[in-house]
Amino acid sequence: MSNQEVLLQVKDLEITFKVGNRNFVAVKDANFDIYKGETFALVGESGSGKTTIGRAIVRINPTSKGDIIYQGQKINGKISKELDKWVIKNIQMIFQDPAASLNERATIDYIISEGIQNFKLYKDEADRKQKVLDALKSVGLLEEHASRYPHEFSGGQRQRIGIARAMIMEPKLLVADEPISALDVSIRAQVLNLLDEFKKNKGLTIMFVAHDLSVVRFFSDRIAVINKGRIVELAKTEELFNNPLHPYTKSLLSAVPQPDPKIEKNKNLIVYDESIHDYSEDKPFWSEIKEGHFIWANNKELIEYKKIIDK
Repeated sequence: MSNQEVLLQVKDLEITFKVGNRNFVAVKDANFDIYKGETFALVGESGSGKTTIGRAIVRINPTSKGDIIYQGQKINGKISKELDKWVIKNIQMIFQDPAASLNERATIDYIISEGIQNFKLYKDEADRKQKVLDALKSVGLLEEHASRYPHEFSGGQRQRIGIARAMIMEPKLLVADEPISALDVSIRAQVLNLLDEFKKNKGLTIMFVAHDLSVVRFFSDRIAVINKGRIVELAKTEELFNNPLHPYTKSLLSAVPQPDPKIEKNKNLIVYDESIHDYSEDKPFWSEIKEGHFIWANNKELIEYKKIIDK
């Protein structure tokens, strides 16, 4: 066990949606901790359930089973108004689409200060304006941008506005839902560096949702890999890249583009095939195979994985 302080715990989480007459289980048996001050990445393909978990943490998506515990308090399910406000104040989210997440009819000043106005987190009008200007400055935007509207900005600038809107609340935990996937490659590094600065300077904890392992490698402390609503592997970043165990993790890693054209041309893509797992009798479970390295496997698979680790 790590001696780091646990900020958020997700225990046996299940998230179910009603689709017509049937229930669709989008997330099942999700278990992980997020430590204070770290960047925790949740990586998987489109539709794997990673955004669904992020949205459940900020109470947008309801949960059907399990617990989400933030600083010792259960925050999913029915909670008091006071606790709900406390969660909103402490946990903020940056959304994937910077265009869709900003109100086109509102000025940037209004968009950024909406949260502090709702929570009365300023002394007077001068203090409110100053907080907005400080937030704009912190994401590399200018004072005159406050009076403009979202359509006047590029995608990268809009994402910065989204970050400023979240950071003005001074949250402890930031859920970043694929915050760079809608941006040009040249802008992506700027947004990642900006988030990293907030982490270092403000002690911010980040949960980073992504589909691309190459993005999170240089940015995350630990990575959880999710497939079809189930987290299949979790480890420190370098451990996961150096010793991937689950076949699905290996397939994701094989898809990471290589900068060297020769290596890229000759590399073998691993295609994940679920049928390699025989869970008919020997049922899988979430297990810590090595300190800090967790995997979803049955007893037979665990023996094989341990052989790989002990080599």
